[in-house]
Amino acid sequence: MSEIREARLQKANLLIQKGFASYAENFRISHTSQFLVQKFGFLENGEEEDFRVTIAGRVLAKRVMGKIAFFTISDQEGQIQLYLDQRIINLNLEKEKLLTFEDIKEIVDIGDWIGVSGTIKKTNKGELSIKVEKWEMLSKSLKPLPDKWHGLTDIEKRYRQRYLDLIVNPQSKNVFKTRAKCISFIRKWLDNRNFLEIETPILQSEAGGAEARPFITHHNTLDIPLYLRIATELHLKRMVVGGFEKVYELGRIFRNEGISTKHNPEFTSVEIYQAFSNYVDMMDLTEELIKDIVSDACGSLIINYQNQEIDFSKPWSRISMKDIVKKYTSIDFDSFSGDFQAAKQAVKNINVEFSNKVNSIGRLLNEVFEQKVEPQLIEPTFVIDYPIEISPLARPHLDNKGMVQRFELFIVGRELANAFSELIDPVDQRERLQLQQSLRDEGDFEAHCIDEDFLNALEIGMPPTGGLGIGIDRLIMLITNSSSIRDVIPFPLLKPEITSNKNQKLPLNEVK
Repeated sequence: MSEIREARLQKANLLIQKGFASYAENFRISHTSQFLVQKFGFLENGEEEDFRVTIAGRVLAKRVMGKIAFFTISDQEGQIQLYLDQRIINLNLEKEKLLTFEDIKEIVDIGDWIGVSGTIKKTNKGELSIKVEKWEMLSKSLKPLPDKWHGLTDIEKRYRQRYLDLIVNPQSKNVFKTRAKCISFIRKWLDNRNFLEIETPILQSEAGGAEARPFITHHNTLDIPLYLRIATELHLKRMVVGGFEKVYELGRIFRNEGISTKHNPEFTSVEIYQAFSNYVDMMDLTEELIKDIVSDACGSLIINYQNQEIDFSKPWSRISMKDIVKKYTSIDFDSFSGDFQAAKQAVKNINVEFSNKVNSIGRLLNEVFEQKVEPQLIEPTFVIDYPIEISPLARPHLDNKGMVQRFELFIVGRELANAFSELIDPVDQRERLQLQQSLRDEGDFEAHCIDEDFLNALEIGMPPTGGLGIGIDRLIMLITNSSSIRDVIPFPLLKPEITSNKNQKLPLNEVK
């Protein structure tokens, strides 16, 4: 590798000796590869078009055959071939200072960025090409790309060096294009329905809105601890109190938790709040929004995810947590009549393990659901009516004591969305947060803390409101058929790589 790098440095220096830059200041392109392929794909083999084009890209392949060469370059939109003829490139050398055909053979390597100008030609073998008249080096690559036949197969290296992954794995590039388009679609969808996007603080004096452990930092000037937000919920609700009836925020959330194929400590969510609504209204909104996203991104409401067909077009199931647990385990939690010991024994009989933290029938119900039911929910399913113990910010259910008006959406065994009829009673909310604070004081660092300013806002008065949160990364996993959340986050958090040359410093100016 060091020999390759040294040889490429020498080529970069050779360019400078010839009076040309090895790292250009700029380059003006006229078209993209995709535009040219679409516009001139109709040409017959051997046919040419006197259509002038200036294009730039990274060299992915290079074949030199005497006085003719064929390069393949890649830009953001795709790939296109360059047809290089020594006679044509060297024709105008006397009129202006240009790099020669011999220069491109000698100096250009796979991985370099080059810019070219020329016309359109379809080769006798049917490959649409740019017939190059002149070229210039835009950026000299000092290290080779991974082997083009094997791609970048080292999974960890794909995540650590995403730039290499994007160069050699077209599927990865498509994933992030899809991600960007979906995020743009969500914003337009909500904006068109008169929702306003509100920016809430990322640094917060109290981390609330979810059961999660926050990252802690310190503000030097104020000499106070601050937390990276674990949700946008409590600040968006303040906006509803202030009179904004339809608000949302799409942005980054930070939770100091484990890393898995479904979890990254830094992730993206959209939270949506609509006044004068309840959790049924939010179910309708969720189903409509996700169907529209899938249809726009995939061109169909029937998709394949990891060899499983998911049909979004059918009406989505809506079933209570108690009923779906009874369906899959035959345990009827209504039959215990408050007998916690009987409930524990029934749960143990089906081999559900739980900690001492599970100290109520509602928490037991949730444990059974998560372990025995959740992985089996493949088709879109709204699980509704959750235990009050695990839902401190949700409105109590009117007809089902001990439960709240809450749902979660599950697809392919994963939670994708979470929503409530929001709790707007300030007295009830204070009591629940005080209970959460006592759990926190006992060592449960995921429990909610008391946010006095939020409680004060509720006392000013909040209208009936439905709230919804959707995990963007998991949604993109589904749409792009990705098995790991790391495949859809450009730069996922990874354990630092240990290298032998950790403290080695490289010269600042190696190209003379």
